[in-house]
Amino acid sequence: MTAVPYLALIASVLALLLAYYFAKVVLRADQGTDLMREIGEAIREGAMAFLRREYRWVSVFVAAMFVLLLIVPIDGRPAASFAYLMGAVLSSVAGFIGMRIATAANTRTANAARQGASKALPLAFKGGAVMGFSVAGLALLGISFNYLLWVKWLGVDQAFQVVAAFGLGASSIALFARIGGGIYTKAADVGGDLVGKVEAGIPEDDPRNPATIADAVGDNVGDVAGMGADLFESYAGSIVAPVVLASLLVPVFLEGDSLAGNFGDAEGLLMYPILIGALGMIASIIGALFVRGREGRSLSGQLHTGQYVAMALTVVFAIVGTLVLFSGSPTIGDYALSAPIFLAFTIIVGLLGGWAIGFTSEYFTSEHFRPVKGIAQQSETGPATVTIEGIAQGKLSTLPAVVLVVGMIGLSYLFGGLAFGEAGDVIGLYGVSLAAIGMLAVTGVIVAVDAYGPIADNAGGIAEMAELPPEVRGVTDSLDSLGNTTAAVAKGFAVGSAAVTALALFKSFSLTAGDQVFLDINDTAVTIGLFLGAMTPFIFAALTMSSVGRAAQAMIVEVRRQFAEIPGLREGEPGVKPDSRRCVDISTQAALREMLLPGGLAVVLPLVIGFIDVNALGGFLAGAVVTGFLIAIYMANSGGAWDNAKKYIEAGAHGGKGTDAHAAAVVGDTIGDPFKDTSGPAMNILIKVMTIVSLVFVPAFL
Repeated sequence: MTAVPYLALIASVLALLLAYYFAKVVLRADQGTDLMREIGEAIREGAMAFLRREYRWVSVFVAAMFVLLLIVPIDGRPAASFAYLMGAVLSSVAGFIGMRIATAANTRTANAARQGASKALPLAFKGGAVMGFSVAGLALLGISFNYLLWVKWLGVDQAFQVVAAFGLGASSIALFARIGGGIYTKAADVGGDLVGKVEAGIPEDDPRNPATIADAVGDNVGDVAGMGADLFESYAGSIVAPVVLASLLVPVFLEGDSLAGNFGDAEGLLMYPILIGALGMIASIIGALFVRGREGRSLSGQLHTGQYVAMALTVVFAIVGTLVLFSGSPTIGDYALSAPIFLAFTIIVGLLGGWAIGFTSEYFTSEHFRPVKGIAQQSETGPATVTIEGIAQGKLSTLPAVVLVVGMIGLSYLFGGLAFGEAGDVIGLYGVSLAAIGMLAVTGVIVAVDAYGPIADNAGGIAEMAELPPEVRGVTDSLDSLGNTTAAVAKGFAVGSAAVTALALFKSFSLTAGDQVFLDINDTAVTIGLFLGAMTPFIFAALTMSSVGRAAQAMIVEVRRQFAEIPGLREGEPGVKPDSRRCVDISTQAALREMLLPGGLAVVLPLVIGFIDVNALGGFLAGAVVTGFLIAIYMANSGGAWDNAKKYIEAGAHGGKGTDAHAAAVVGDTIGDPFKDTSGPAMNILIKVMTIVSLVFVPAFL
């Protein structure tokens, strides 16, 4: 049993070695023509410069939180401060690694597309897999090392609260990376599209558009670094939540005895989440090796092969690992873990539930299904009907997502309870928390498939700017269209796991607060908290949407200025180039400035409410989790549907490019940009950040 954290360390090292191998494969590939190299270098410089500046700004917040954790009377000081710092640093490192390789893979993917999709697809996937396995490997490495350091080697007081602080560190980086990256990418995208495609009538990614390079940079800082930090935090939180919850639930079995010193059979419940993380990592590594380009096969089928192989292996590994870890029907207090196989069933429920939520996202955002085709049909009558239908489909998509999450919670609660027989009413929520690990057990592959998207998008932009033949752009467009769908699927995984993980963290918060928290709806403080919590995701969405609007306005003014003041730019005269650096700088400054208020609110609000009334904080968290989950699903799916409706028309439907239907679809896509890439994805981080802040600081509130 004590070997589990060491197995996790080995699995994390293997993941990092695979990331290194894939990075070498990508870097060995040919970058193409001199012009392609020049464009790729400009994108890489802009992306890495933004990431360095963003991390400098965020480091101020991290330093402040580090000091706060040192001085506020919470459990596990000062170890919690250092665990927090480790979570923040590892998340940042994963972002740098992923960004570096993603911006190297884009030109190489564009060049490989000259030989067909079968060459370009595996190269783009490997570029994304570097991010995926850096994220998953460093997260599992950090969790297993923190468990060994604080729990096993040093045996610090309240060690499991210290482990929770690691998750808080990861959340801090994720929050600002997601908001900042989302504002950056959508300012460039919206500004470039409205002036370039709608006003000037030039194609997307046309080299005449000054915002094109900034848009390509934004794909990386938003959808590579931002999503990577998001899933780093999600993955870490999904393992931390059941570990902390088990540490709080087991004393209930032991009738008040603490876990300090002698864990006994209870150690299995603490080790189990880490074991599943390790086994899922090994399954992901094997699955990633199955993604190969083959002529004549569906691009989607080839890309998802690795994910399906990883999922199938995770099911097998989870069953075997559970039976081995809990062999002999261990007892905890007066209760026996009589049917441990049911714990494996909670993992399977989470895994299948995550896939199902991802599939519903694909249904509502893919051009192969009715919702997107319906939005495209509405483009025949203008942007107003496109907007109405996109909003309607996004809101409708919350129905299957909620049904799936509710079913997953109910089933995993049931299976968790059946594992312990008569103690099921106590341990059921532990089963729910395990479902979140099941959803993200194959995080390495999930992030790889997601990060593939912006690499393919960048490859298309480079093909356009480098004036490669139309058939090359056709290949990159097919890769990019698939990337939009895979991004929606990854967002489905992230937001689904956020809801389940937040529920487990919320239960840990209640147990830590003990008898001083009564979440009674009849309590006025709880009711007030519910309303405040339900309101917060709406305010957060409004702030981030407005931020994108202000940043895009500055971009629009600049692009119009350059078209007006640079002779021959709009006409594409030889030797006339736009000032792309100015647009990159506008997006960078706007993103860094605008991310501070919404990011700060996510931490400050639960602290303020908690110090006033802990019962109000409990109601606040409950309200925020429910509405935050719904808004995240609605915005991500509406935005994805608008985007693919535009691409569906550009592929030739309803008259194709240059028609009134296309112009209407571009307006819908522009509205959807901050929906799907800024406000929506940041919502799942918001609800987890507020919950984990409340958990870590609850001793100070009391």
